[in-house]
Amino acid sequence: MRIGIMGLGRIGSFHAETLAGLDGVDSLVVTDPVAAAVATATERFGATATDSPEALLAAGVDGVVIAAATDAHPDLILAAVRAGIPVFCEKPVARGVEESQEVLRAVEGSGVEVHIGYNRRFDAGFAAARRAVLSGELGDLHTVRSTTLDPAPPPLAYVAVSGGIFRDCGVHDFDIVRWVTGREVVEVYATGGNRGAEYIREAGDVDTASALLTLDDGTIAVISDSRHNARGHDVRLELHGMKDSIAVGLEDRLPLHLDDRVVVRTAAGERTEELGRRSSYTYQLEAFAAHLRRGTPLTLDAADALTTMRLIDDCYRAAGFPVRPRAVLPATA
Repeated sequence: MRIGIMGLGRIGSFHAETLAGLDGVDSLVVTDPVAAAVATATERFGATATDSPEALLAAGVDGVVIAAATDAHPDLILAAVRAGIPVFCEKPVARGVEESQEVLRAVEGSGVEVHIGYNRRFDAGFAAARRAVLSGELGDLHTVRSTTLDPAPPPLAYVAVSGGIFRDCGVHDFDIVRWVTGREVVEVYATGGNRGAEYIREAGDVDTASALLTLDDGTIAVISDSRHNARGHDVRLELHGMKDSIAVGLEDRLPLHLDDRVVVRTAAGERTEELGRRSSYTYQLEAFAAHLRRGTPLTLDAADALTTMRLIDDCYRAAGFPVRPRAVLPATA
């Protein structure tokens, strides 16, 4: 099986390393505007270099992985769909709902599968939490808490053209609340503020934000995101039901995608389950490879991702923020 990779930044290079080690993947074809990144991939993984996305799509690939910048996603997805090649694209589909809708309209009816990469769905801990919810083990849910804390704000150039804190930092929280509970959101309240990094405010964004969601069964979900956490990345999910509760993500744990512990709290006490040390990104790419080989259904398509995008826009409106923070760079002296 021959797989193409468009974009060889940090995530794209990680995907290349993962794919190179998967059974059934015989060769990689890569492209990136940065020649040094392409050279590294060809040297490390024996990949074939191409000088453009068009050349990559014409190189006989069975599937394509898109890990380029967000603003390139729509054009690259559509190019792959026109070529009839299944797509795995890093989140999000596009910077906003309108662009995402355009992509979805083109994908629908094409017969080409498009998988959007929300890796937490493939983390064994989050998957265990979903099973606990859907099996009724926790009883009726009443509260869900999802938190993502980044160690420091991104550079000004990124903030100024990004989709804002909810779309760039909190998007995984919105997606995982929907997926783990199996419910949709019917009401939102959101707020945000800045306690540092003035350039973020001037670029039309905030560095800390929270959203209060009411799900369609009455469950309350609280999402908390911040770009300031001196102790590093901190990702957690808690689900509290009428019988038991379950928590994924601990402050002292390894990075989320490398540590699959879950903590289950019941009236009888607390237990910790160790589910392995494989990366959630590995599980995710294995699922894509399984689709290419055997037609195994993919778990997150463009339509599902669009629902999350709309939810994020609703939260921006509820907080009184522009739906897409303005791309304005602060004046320099």
